[in-house]
Amino acid sequence: MKFYKKSLNFFAASYEKFFQYEASAGILLIFVTFIALIVSNSPLAEAYFSFWNIHLTIGFENFRLDKPLILWINDGLMAIFFFLVGLEIKREILVGELSQWNQAVLPIGAAIGGMLLPALFFFLIEKEALSGWAIPMATDIAFSLGILKLLGNRVPVSLKIFLTAFAIIDDIGAVIVIAIFYSSNVNLILIGISLIVLLGLIFLNLLNITKIAPYVVFGILLWLLFLKAGIHPTIAAVILAFTIPAKPKVEILQFVKILEDAKHKFHTNNQREKEILLTKQQYHILENLNTSLEAIQSPIQKLEHRLHGFVSYFIMPVFAFANAGVMIRPDTFGDLSISIATSLILGKFIGVILGTYLILYLFKADLPTNSNFKQIVGIGFLAGVGFTMSLFINNLSYTDNIYLDQARLGILLGSLISGTLGYIVLFLSSKEKI
Repeated sequence: MKFYKKSLNFFAASYEKFFQYEASAGILLIFVTFIALIVSNSPLAEAYFSFWNIHLTIGFENFRLDKPLILWINDGLMAIFFFLVGLEIKREILVGELSQWNQAVLPIGAAIGGMLLPALFFFLIEKEALSGWAIPMATDIAFSLGILKLLGNRVPVSLKIFLTAFAIIDDIGAVIVIAIFYSSNVNLILIGISLIVLLGLIFLNLLNITKIAPYVVFGILLWLLFLKAGIHPTIAAVILAFTIPAKPKVEILQFVKILEDAKHKFHTNNQREKEILLTKQQYHILENLNTSLEAIQSPIQKLEHRLHGFVSYFIMPVFAFANAGVMIRPDTFGDLSISIATSLILGKFIGVILGTYLILYLFKADLPTNSNFKQIVGIGFLAGVGFTMSLFINNLSYTDNIYLDQARLGILLGSLISGTLGYIVLFLSSKEKI
């Protein structure tokens, strides 16, 4: 019984560690965004914008990729971000909040409302630059959890899980939208070749190949094929993530038995009380335990754990610093800025609240544990913090610099106002736990 209590504590601690990762990354993103805004409106502005347009070339004579640095970040580094998103989605579907209907139905309703209403608001408000309709659809999980972190223990863990779950569903929606609506001049021959590569990845999965190297090779090839085929290459990263095996070499019950056997064998009756060195038998038992510890971790969990720090503290800050800079000029704040900011603030809020209410009414679902509907209102405002995915879709939506800058400003203003309103509502509707 003690073992199972410790296991429950371990998984609770793992969830809390995940939130700490995302929350602290969100706070870092806020800082980097302010730095980008300061630099882009300072005497260093010309150097700042010129730096991201430096061309980098890799490849050889008959095959080379020549792109400005900003695209290497948005198409290359962000592919790793999307790979991690894919791993998180797969984990949530298999064992997380999306694995059971009664747990998943509420965040699914909130996410669907939070995707449809902002797009509808955008079409109702915006008259010209309609290709950016998907910009206000997604919630930035790092930013929103960073704001929740500022509230400390006023917010129950269940509410953080709810926010995480519907933000991940948002990500699924964003990936589908990018794949369908932001791909152009598709090369069917290269798509056919990419399907063969995908079959190779599926074959590796069916064989339960847990070595990562073959997946990396196939994944890079899939990324290149998607890039040349006219489908955004970050979609290849999500597909790759879904082919990574979830089954560990050693299952949990086997591992429990290994632990029990090791505990029984590790103790020796003739060992002196003050002896500090292990016996050969004990050392051998520890080596076997280390092997088992490695084997019980599934490839998707190991990759997710290893990539979280790199993505949260390097890739996302670099992306934010490269994309959040906008020079504030008279023409920067325009109709597009208002359309996006309004869609994020009101569209997201109304969509999440309406979606949540309908699920509560139609399916008789329960609110997250120890939470109230006022707190859901606060979460509805936090959902309007778009940022990372919104900036990413902005780059796919427009090529005109005026539209790009207006949209960036709208994203920043909408996210700032939504985050502030969410913080205030949650602060007023939650009591600090002692």
